[in-house]
Amino acid sequence: MDTATHAPDSDRTRLRRYHWLAKYDRDAINAIIDAGIICQVAYVFDGAPYVTPTSHWRIGDHVYWHGSSASRMLKAQEKRIPVCFSVTHLDGIVFARAAMNHNVLYRSVMAFGEASTTSEEEKRHVLSVFTDRLAPGLWDYARPPSEQEWKATKVIKLKLDEVAAKVNDALPGDEDIDLATDRWAGMVSLELAQKPPVADPRLTADIPMPEFVKKFRYAGQPGNRSMWVENLAEDEK
Repeated sequence: MDTATHAPDSDRTRLRRYHWLAKYDRDAINAIIDAGIICQVAYVFDGAPYVTPTSHWRIGDHVYWHGSSASRMLKAQEKRIPVCFSVTHLDGIVFARAAMNHNVLYRSVMAFGEASTTSEEEKRHVLSVFTDRLAPGLWDYARPPSEQEWKATKVIKLKLDEVAAKVNDALPGDEDIDLATDRWAGMVSLELAQKPPVADPRLTADIPMPEFVKKFRYAGQPGNRSMWVENLAEDEK
């Protein structure tokens, strides 16, 4: 992706260090956000910095996260305080010939803005979208939330007005003097593995596993490793 064809949303989303790793196009940004289930939300509360990991989902140009209505984190965020939203995927460890060139392959997104709470109607809609994003059909299968459960749940949203991605899928940055040595260099690929479903031990034997569980597939895919693809294919034989 040629980042020159896409401008950053703002000065603070413009990458300055390793700027060639920047991705400003929304398709690339959305793909990284959608491939993740956990994000980190940073903000200042009572004069102290916090970073909270939580589940997220995206609908259009907004990202959402949820939690308890009693949460100090959410109570602070709904007051439209500045927040920083980020998602990161680790795709591999790069071993270089030179000690300063060891690296990691990764995809990341960072967004800035002021978070706000959803309306009650929007909350009920986006939580059903979130649930079915995990497994299509899960919302209708499960018991609907009670009114007390709805009251105990708050959803926060952030519009993706200031957002950028940073992606590293490169070979080791060794110099010619390093390439001429007999030291080994390469990469260990990392991926999140999905395991078979495990039933709740309290389940009675006559309750069948729903189809959406049988068909569940983790949506996150490994990042682009085009520079490594030939060796990856050879090593995996």
